[in-house]
Amino acid sequence: QVQLVESGGGLVQAGDSLRLSCAASGRTFSSYVMGWFRQAPGKEREFVTAINWSGSSAYHADSVKGRFTISRDNARNTAYLQMNSLKPEDTAVYYCAADVADLFLVRIASNQDEYDYWGQGTQVTVSS
Repeated sequence: QVQLVESGGGLVQAGDSLRLSCAASGRTFSSYVMGWFRQAPGKEREFVTAINWSGSSAYHADSVKGRFTISRDNARNTAYLQMNSLKPEDTAVYYCAADVADLFLVRIASNQDEYDYWGQGTQVTVSS
């Protein structure tokens, strides 16, 4: 089984940067697709970004493309989300997730129901 623990959330001003971390334990990390999702108050959870097992390919939602970057360090069993130029509309609970079985296809990686393990979420609040 896989346990995911997130950290790095907080309160920032619009235009600031923030880096979230997702530390994995329990099973081999390197073969998993890793994704980030977010859920704003009153909204459904939505896809943010995902990265393949080797870190050679990534997908991004249009709303964050050019501002957010996903990365991973398999030696440290950790995935990251670097968030730049933050906007108030980025305010949400951010969730890290791991997909054990699937190939890295955008239609799979962007669907939350395809993921096998989830972190507890970390709050990101961006003020004007």
